[in-house]
Amino acid sequence: MSRESEADPSGEKALPGVLPEVLRAELVAFRRDLHMHPELGNQEFRTTAAIKARLEKAGLEPRVLAVGTGLICDIGNVAAAGVPVLAMRADIDALPIPDTKTECAYRSTVPDRAHACGHDVHTTVVLGAGLVLAELHSRGLLPRPVRLIFQPAEEVLPGGAADAIEDGALDGVGRIIAVHCDPRVDAGRIGLREGAITSACDRLEISLDGPGGHTARPHLTTDLVTAAARVVTDVPALVGRRVDTRAGLAVTWGRIESGHAPNVIPQHAELSGTVRCLDIEAWRQAPDIVVAAIDEVANLHRAKSEINYVRGVPPVVNDGDVTDLLRDAMVARRGESGVEGTEQSLGGEDFSWYLERVPGAMARLGVRPPGERTVRDLHQGDFDADESAITAGVELFTAAALLDASTR
Repeated sequence: MSRESEADPSGEKALPGVLPEVLRAELVAFRRDLHMHPELGNQEFRTTAAIKARLEKAGLEPRVLAVGTGLICDIGNVAAAGVPVLAMRADIDALPIPDTKTECAYRSTVPDRAHACGHDVHTTVVLGAGLVLAELHSRGLLPRPVRLIFQPAEEVLPGGAADAIEDGALDGVGRIIAVHCDPRVDAGRIGLREGAITSACDRLEISLDGPGGHTARPHLTTDLVTAAARVVTDVPALVGRRVDTRAGLAVTWGRIESGHAPNVIPQHAELSGTVRCLDIEAWRQAPDIVVAAIDEVANLHRAKSEINYVRGVPPVVNDGDVTDLLRDAMVARRGESGVEGTEQSLGGEDFSWYLERVPGAMARLGVRPPGERTVRDLHQGDFDADESAITAGVELFTAAALLDASTR
């Protein structure tokens, strides 16, 4: 069976833009190089240079963002198109965690840095789609221009999407699509959901202060460790009772620090965590609700509180029409079996900021080896992806670009 017929299970004429084998191998090597050289948000200079060089080799003219990392690259003349065009977004940054894979020739070479969220795969998918679409454009087979967005600093709240948007990433864009690796979905498939597919995510930093004293006489001072412990346990409970439980507003702590000696009540404590929310309206109310709950608990224990509530990102809310476009694109490439439903996650994603401006959708890109039941979860040091997902992602995006032009 030929590659073209494999990509067209319906038996109808196949869409152009199936990933050639030579390019597939090159993309796998490109992804492995990124995986070995992870860079944190707003520090992705090597990554940006590698993407730029490959796009220029294909005869394209990428533009580095004003912040110094990340790129925008048009295939065709977006300004002259006369109609809003489709954008494809990838995030290019890594995480500040060690790569703990042992038997892996392409594990990270940078201490305490790893592509443990699959951004190297996202980047390679958009790059590959761009190269295939550029070749179609050169043959007159791309009916409408397309924009590639390689965005920095997705892992840094409130995210690098705002910088890309400010730099014109959405100028002339009518729709935008993206993928996110999902280790619970088999490689070669995607997960789709109309409506909210991720959650809002904010950051919370708290300082508690009191006069301190001797642990023999806690009644004469502010028992700050107890106060901090009560904030940890009572605030999530209070918050959960002040909004509709279906909103999924949740406070979860990641750090608590206080004290130096077992017989000394400290004068200072610090806590930090995240606030996540399934519902965008509840997210808009979240700062007032969470801050009030913290103040109440702190005051009850006579601790002075200072709260830094850092707005992060709203939920990614998939547009129905764009979700249908991704579904149709995957069915055109892989048949109905290439698509499955997916749940809304509590993870945050700054792709949501693009969707505040234009309709769009994000698909879950399956990266689990088919048949494997051990899940290497995201944001863990042993995370890896079945690299056949790159082919699936490229063919999804190229089909979406071709079908988008025919449906508007």
